[in-house]
Amino acid sequence: MFAVVDIKGFQEKVTEGQKLRVPRISEETGAKLVFDQVLLLSKDSAVTVGTPNIAGVTVEAKVLAHTRGDKIRVVKQRRRKRYRRVKGHRTEYTEIEIVKIKA
Repeated sequence: MFAVVDIKGFQEKVTEGQKLRVPRISEETGAKLVFDQVLLLSKDSAVTVGTPNIAGVTVEAKVLAHTRGDKIRVVKQRRRKRYRRVKGHRTEYTEIEIVKIKA
């Protein structure tokens, strides 16, 4: 069984026991999350598509850790003008584990 869930504006295909990295969620480590915006559910070769969501279907997850992505360097430069600017950025992520898909 799998489901397609809207998590923080991103559509993720999830199964029970799967670990994934999503944009930063402000919950503490170990907290339980419930996602109710399920867009698609596949169970025993029967596919249910929501319009836009499926009523009564939720996905439970557990927060494992908060991490940051790799550093991205943004460089601006004007040739022959002695102008250079370098900025860095690291996106913050939350690692979650899908505990149960309630259909």
